Amino acid sequence: MALDPSSGYVAASNLQDATDASLPIFDVQRVRLQFDISSDFVAAQVANNVLVLALSTGRMLRFDLDNAEDVDGIPDRLMYMGTMLTSNTDIDLPKRPAEVGVIRRMFLDPSASHLIVSTTQGENYYLHTQSRQPKPLSRLKGVHVESVAWNPSLPSSSTREILIGAADGNVYETYIETSTEFYRREEKYRQTVYSTQDGAVTGLWVDTLPGRPDFRRVLVATQGKLLHFVGRLGRQGQEGSGSLFQKLFEAETPTIYESPKISIPAPSCLAISPEVSDPAASNLSDSERTFAWLSSQGIYHGTLLTNLDPSVLGKKVFADSRLLPRSAIPPSQTTGGRSRSVQVPAQSAVLSHFHIIQLAEGRVIAFNRLNDTVVHDQLVLEEGQTSLGLFCDQRKNTFWLFTKREIFEIVANDESRDTWRIMLQRQQFGAASRFAKTAAQKDAVATASGDYLVNKGQFAEAAAVYGKSTKPFEQVALTFIDKGEQDALRKYLLMKLSTFKKPFIMQRIMLASWITELYMAKLNLLDDTISTKAELSDGTNTTETKNQLSVVRKEYQDFIARFKSDLDRKTTYDIISSHGREEELLHFATVVNDYNYVLAYWIQRERWTEAMVVLRKQTDPEIFYKYSTVLMAHVAMDLVEILMRQPTLEARKLIPALLNYNKTTQASLGQNQAVRYLQFHITHQHSTLAAVHNTLLSIYASHPTPDEAALLSYLETQSAAQEQNYDADFALRLCIQHKRIRSCVHIYCTMNQFASAVDMALKHDEVELAAIVADRPDNDPALRKKLWLRVAKKVIGRERGIKSAIDFLKRCELLRIEDLIPFFPDFVVIDDFKDEICAALEEYSRQIDALKHEMDDSASTAAHIKDDIKALDQRYAIVEPGERCWNCRLPLLSRQFFVFPCQHAFHADCLGKMVMRMIGMNRGKRIRELQAEVGRGVVGGAKRERMVKELDGLVGGACVLCSEMAVKQIDEPFVLPTDNKDEWAL
Repeated sequence: MALDPSSGYVAASNLQDATDASLPIFDVQRVRLQFDISSDFVAAQVANNVLVLALSTGRMLRFDLDNAEDVDGIPDRLMYMGTMLTSNTDIDLPKRPAEVGVIRRMFLDPSASHLIVSTTQGENYYLHTQSRQPKPLSRLKGVHVESVAWNPSLPSSSTREILIGAADGNVYETYIETSTEFYRREEKYRQTVYSTQDGAVTGLWVDTLPGRPDFRRVLVATQGKLLHFVGRLGRQGQEGSGSLFQKLFEAETPTIYESPKISIPAPSCLAISPEVSDPAASNLSDSERTFAWLSSQGIYHGTLLTNLDPSVLGKKVFADSRLLPRSAIPPSQTTGGRSRSVQVPAQSAVLSHFHIIQLAEGRVIAFNRLNDTVVHDQLVLEEGQTSLGLFCDQRKNTFWLFTKREIFEIVANDESRDTWRIMLQRQQFGAASRFAKTAAQKDAVATASGDYLVNKGQFAEAAAVYGKSTKPFEQVALTFIDKGEQDALRKYLLMKLSTFKKPFIMQRIMLASWITELYMAKLNLLDDTISTKAELSDGTNTTETKNQLSVVRKEYQDFIARFKSDLDRKTTYDIISSHGREEELLHFATVVNDYNYVLAYWIQRERWTEAMVVLRKQTDPEIFYKYSTVLMAHVAMDLVEILMRQPTLEARKLIPALLNYNKTTQASLGQNQAVRYLQFHITHQHSTLAAVHNTLLSIYASHPTPDEAALLSYLETQSAAQEQNYDADFALRLCIQHKRIRSCVHIYCTMNQFASAVDMALKHDEVELAAIVADRPDNDPALRKKLWLRVAKKVIGRERGIKSAIDFLKRCELLRIEDLIPFFPDFVVIDDFKDEICAALEEYSRQIDALKHEMDDSASTAAHIKDDIKALDQRYAIVEPGERCWNCRLPLLSRQFFVFPCQHAFHADCLGKMVMRMIGMNRGKRIRELQAEVGRGVVGGAKRERMVKELDGLVGGACVLCSEMAVKQIDEPFVLPTDNKDEWAL
């Protein structure tokens, strides 16, 4: 933002810098040498943390500042920033200084890969970083090199195309590639591409233009001129086969800045600012670098712009540049404390990102490049002490001063600390904000920027920056209110709302409510403008207003979504309702998930379609319970469709709504939505709630249709299920109340009250139904006959012809004619059922004959049994000599034994033990008692015989190997753990 003096704005003068100003921005520190210097330094270079020193003896020392402890057997050391550094390489020229001259200049590329050495006799050498043997550049012999412009594509194994500025005013192009072959030259070619005709070329620079890989910018500096070339490079078939810059210099006319000539000679050089490796970290807005040309008039400096048309680039660069005159250098003091009358020009200059550093009369003086103020002035060299100049490491952003015997480093300490203030004074608020580091600085920039924008009438921009400042809230708000800038006020409030932290609940709620009010007012204003089709004062038409309405509505929706937690529901509802904004009201309720409000809103207005759209998106069961009654009354079908998609609903809580709907609807059972939902819940949700089943049964029973098919179908389905879910007593009362006879009969049957079922059917002349029920208890003939007698009584009393009644009653085989005679009328004619009586008598006769036959068979069987009993007294078993007990395998006749019909024989005591193991606890106890009594011999006579007989019966009642006792031992293992398993091996 450029300065506009007419605005009358002055930046605040009381701004305090929160950075530590106790440290100087620059500090010149002496590097302590830890070895004796045998000869003077004659040249030096530093790049990419590599330091190269040239001695008058022709020796060159190379120091790697990144690897201070890397000792390579060379004793030369120096102390750098408190760390012992070692000379990694010790290199000598191929010839002695007496033959080729003393080294006068060295040129090191930014990557520290390539070194060009020039001597006083015009001999030039090339040294690659991986080599220790300088190679002579024969094509450049006799050229006194003053400057080198390195290729922007470095680093590489070769220098690629570079420009060399010579003392004779010519600019040469060459291509140097290291080679191990003795006869092969290092430089592929040397081409004169330009001649300045203005003395030595003291500075050269080449860079690329973004997006234009075939374009180059070249700066050429002499004692009195600075030339700016921009053009397209020439194309060659093979890299290094010919000049690239020849075409550029021939085809392009340079933009020239010329310094007025003076009689006093002065040093000249061209300095370029260090590389910007990370613009974000350094607060620099872009990667554009700056230049500084030291001439007799002072330092001409500016920005190397890149994003412009090449045809106007040079003019723009020089138009935006300015001169820092030599007179700006503070005069030196004499020994008497007075200022010198003659100003000596600067001897050397380098550029940092924000400052110009000059060496004048032994002092290191740093100027702020933005406002040309002196930020550092330090006397470093003693009077008469000669320097080699200032040097800059463009990769590492370090600065150095070399003399013939000493090395100094110019240490920068937060050199951008005052940049924000300078930008603020220039009203370049964007740049000031980028360079502001502390909260106080950023706040000062935001406040000043906001005030400036308000004075310019740029209220929306002012609101954005005010929101980041600490300017009193009420002042900013009143400013926008007084100006009638509601949009800017809304933007400011949004910014402030986003800055308040979560604990500031009241502040956030108040701001959010105020912003909502402003949104509603803005939307109403735009709606009014559209509806009246009025011409707006700013010339916009109705279409633009509609577009603006959409934008504002979208902003409101985004605001609600972002800050919904900061909006009080009741307050927000009141605000939006007071403006009559239905769409915004519903949007807010939807965003905050207040679907109760949305549903209530549509239901109150009987907008059933909109209500159902909202309800389809809900999953909260309470919403369905709350609004089901009214929705069932108006949109029952759609509601049931939605309810059936909600598996978590409790049908029990929807019963009041279903019953209320059933009370008012006139639909058939097939169209009844309450029945549809209940059937769904029972069939698909497998509901077993009695309330659900009773409700469905109630609707079926109370429906005005005389058809009981649906009710009976439901009851039969329930009867087929394993468990009956409805209340039978309740169902029975309902069916009786609504005269659902067949259903009543079915319920009685499910309750096994067949008599009541038959009575109910007969009471309503449902004889056929009663007959069906009377046949139900087929496993209880007495009850079945009893039921059929009731049916017979009804049938005989109803039928006019006895014949037809008797034919009907033949369906039950239990009824006899004598059972029916009591029900016949007193004056019935016997001829009507004579055949039935005869048939009954004949049947009785047959039954008597069958009984006689059975009696004869029984008498014969009894006689046979008596004969078998007599034969039992003469049964015996033969025991062979030597037969053994089946348990102990000892001779059987050795003591008392038992022999069974199955031919198994056991000793009495062995059999007793086996029986004791197999029988139950009670019988085992009794056996032990009998054995004890018999064994003592106390009891005698008949009592003893009875006890012995009982004991024999308990022990020898059945064979333990063949009888039921053996079957009960089926779960016992065949081979016991005590048995020898080898005996069972096959």
